[in-house]
Amino acid sequence: MGHPSPEYSAEFKQQAVRLYRERGGTYAEIARELGADAGGISDWVKRADAAQAPPEDDPFKAAEENRRLRREVERPRRENEVLLKASAFFAGRRL
Repeated sequence: MGHPSPEYSAEFKQQAVRLYRERGGTYAEIARELGADAGGISDWVKRADAAQAPPEDDPFKAAEENRRLRREVERPRRENEVLLKASAFFAGRRL
């Protein structure tokens, strides 16, 4: 099996996109300089171009925030499931 893909922060992705736009060149050159994958940089540039949002509305930060919120919501869901099972168990018992 291959190696797992490294997780890059939104700031790193934004910096890579900015560097690519400022210097030009190829994705491979920027990737070698930053120690990242050229395909990843290509994807980041395409996503940033597709968003065409002002600099303060970074699409990478929005994706990172969505992942954080999903993880945050998952815990109460698991706790709710345990409580439902426990209440069903105790409802079936005679006290």
